[in-house]
Amino acid sequence: MTPTTVFSLANLLVMPMWILMILFPKWKVTRFLMDYKLVPILLSFLYGIYVFLTLQGGGVLDFGSLSAVMRLFTLENAAMAGWVHYLAFDLLVGFWILEQNRSVGLHQLLMAPCLIGTFMLGPLGFLLFILLRTLKVKRS
Repeated sequence: MTPTTVFSLANLLVMPMWILMILFPKWKVTRFLMDYKLVPILLSFLYGIYVFLTLQGGGVLDFGSLSAVMRLFTLENAAMAGWVHYLAFDLLVGFWILEQNRSVGLHQLLMAPCLIGTFMLGPLGFLLFILLRTLKVKRS
């Protein structure tokens, strides 16, 4: 399979999980998938494969400077590994947000922008949740 195909499949893998988290966060299927971290585990295996392929192809995992990281991400396998890394960790942050909200109790309509933001913009969705959680806790 080409990295382009795997890129599309990885995106398709995470999309249903985000939809379940946004629309049906308390459904037993959603909870099962979150509790057992099935999608992030699959993504982690995929990540490992692409890191291996990058190293096997002569890529060096040099994160010591911005220019070194930019050179690394010109390699297709390294860029694929980076993308899968984002997908996995953003999803894990989404799981954490939902877990935290079990005790905070923000309404699902407030949670949706946090989760969509985490899916699309990672840290900004996380930041929105932290701000809303802080406001809710201060009011209580």
